[in-house]
Amino acid sequence: MKRYILIFLLLIIAAVSATLLLISCAPADTNKSDYIRIHVRANSDSAEDQSVKLAVRDSIVQYISPLAIGIESKDEMWRLLNNKKDEIKRRAEDTLVSCGYDYGCRVRLGNETFPTKTYGDLTLQEGEYDAVIVELGTGEGKNWWCVAYPPLCFIAAEETGKEEVEYRSWITELFKK
Repeated sequence: MKRYILIFLLLIIAAVSATLLLISCAPADTNKSDYIRIHVRANSDSAEDQSVKLAVRDSIVQYISPLAIGIESKDEMWRLLNNKKDEIKRRAEDTLVSCGYDYGCRVRLGNETFPTKTYGDLTLQEGEYDAVIVELGTGEGKNWWCVAYPPLCFIAAEETGKEEVEYRSWITELFKK
């Protein structure tokens, strides 16, 4: 009988411990004011415009990622993005031209409304976020966005066609080194 009581107590302790662990690992609520997002809007929903949107996305992320290393505050990132806005536009336009498109783009920093989006364990709630907005041509096509600050960019895994997400963070990469 003592053996069954001991097993029962151990099961209760294990269940409580597992519950506490799950609670402590649950994603924290996100504060919209802590984030800067990048928002790229395609010219249209055509396959060609969607493809060039992804090329522009890659160009912008490739340019901004190394600049984000060492950024320690949202305000510092906002100043950087504001100072590099013309270069972001130039890179987007260069990508459009190299892909055979002449409809140009507009780049602005402002406040943008985003829907709720979950990336693995991180959920960004619907609402207004500070953002770098890149509109290609008319800007009426499907869009793509990621998080510029903190410096993570979420890139959908295109090979699988699924909503899988790859987390990229210079902080994580620093710790891995």
